[in-house]
Amino acid sequence: MKKITALLLILSLVLVMLTGCGSSNKNSDAGSDNVIRIGVYEPSSGDNGAGGKQEVLGIEFANTIVNKVELGGKTYDIKLEIVDNESSNDKGPTAAATLVGKKCSIVLGSYGSSVSIAASDVFGNAGIPVIGVSCTNPQVTLGNTHYFRICYLDPFQGTVLANFAVDQFNAKKAYILTKLGDDYSVGLGNYFKEAFEALGGTVIEENFQEGNSDFTAYLTTAANAGVDVIFAPTSTEAASLIIGQAVSQGINIPLLAGDTWDSSVILEAAKGSSQEIFVSTFFDEGDDSAAGSKFVKDFKAWLNANPDKLANNGGNDIVAAVSALGYDAYMVAVEAIKAAGTPDPKAINEVLWNVKYTGVTGDIAFDEIGDAIRNVAYIKRSNNSDASWEFVAIQSVK
Repeated sequence: MKKITALLLILSLVLVMLTGCGSSNKNSDAGSDNVIRIGVYEPSSGDNGAGGKQEVLGIEFANTIVNKVELGGKTYDIKLEIVDNESSNDKGPTAAATLVGKKCSIVLGSYGSSVSIAASDVFGNAGIPVIGVSCTNPQVTLGNTHYFRICYLDPFQGTVLANFAVDQFNAKKAYILTKLGDDYSVGLGNYFKEAFEALGGTVIEENFQEGNSDFTAYLTTAANAGVDVIFAPTSTEAASLIIGQAVSQGINIPLLAGDTWDSSVILEAAKGSSQEIFVSTFFDEGDDSAAGSKFVKDFKAWLNANPDKLANNGGNDIVAAVSALGYDAYMVAVEAIKAAGTPDPKAINEVLWNVKYTGVTGDIAFDEIGDAIRNVAYIKRSNNSDASWEFVAIQSVK
């Protein structure tokens, strides 16, 4: 009798445990068939953490605007799965594998071309399409059919900046400083060099190692060489040091950089100084188009209503171009999901080639490689009195 009672007790406990497990799964969206996951592969730490956070903000804001989609008469919730790739080529693939494990239908990112390239095969082998937001190096999409992007490319950006240096400063000699092993930095430096030399200019170039924090010798070399401009396509972390050390040395040579310098980190580093800084970028906060101005107004309101989001934007509500790009990348992903009519990554990959979308950063369509068709860039200058950006010009390639 005792054995029977004990057996019944064990069975009862098992039933309770099974019931509990069933209840837990019911309240979770893990494995749910009414949730579509969009992966966010971005840095929130490391050299590019500041820019990555701003890119994520645009994606998160877009998700507050459109967080459901109807496919075949069924409504799906759209959930963001966000990972930190730590701005690291070594750690990026592990972060990418996490998104594969989350069964994401499509992925967005990354801020930083090198870390995008590092994770490409992980996504490709899993059959998951990726939309690059601000990864501008040509190698990101070259030789594969799963990586797309909505930003312009570095050959274009480098040429735009070389043209600007000649047009704005009548520059004849330029100093280029890049980071060894950084595909974005080295690549953009080379494209600027090619274009600047084609315009009749001469170039002095140097590079620095990972972890370097003292740029005084490099800046001294540039000053002693009598260059007209310094071109430094680096991370925001290195940029703030370069700016601070240029100011302390009294080197007032104009600093030029690409999209990574379009950050409040740069503005804070230059605030109160006479250092001239010019950047090429994807979007201008002063855009007076209906879509652009509405985005700026609504995004600022959202930032100011969320202290943690405001902190991730550098503690201010200045709209970074990568936030606008992040917003557009998310909306393009949603358009692709709707066009595919299914959360299946393979189907989404197939339709992405033909997706067209008019975003806050302009019209978006993809060429035969998966690159965005873009032909203009915004040039902005830092206003060091109030730490803001001033629109200078819309620059194209001659």
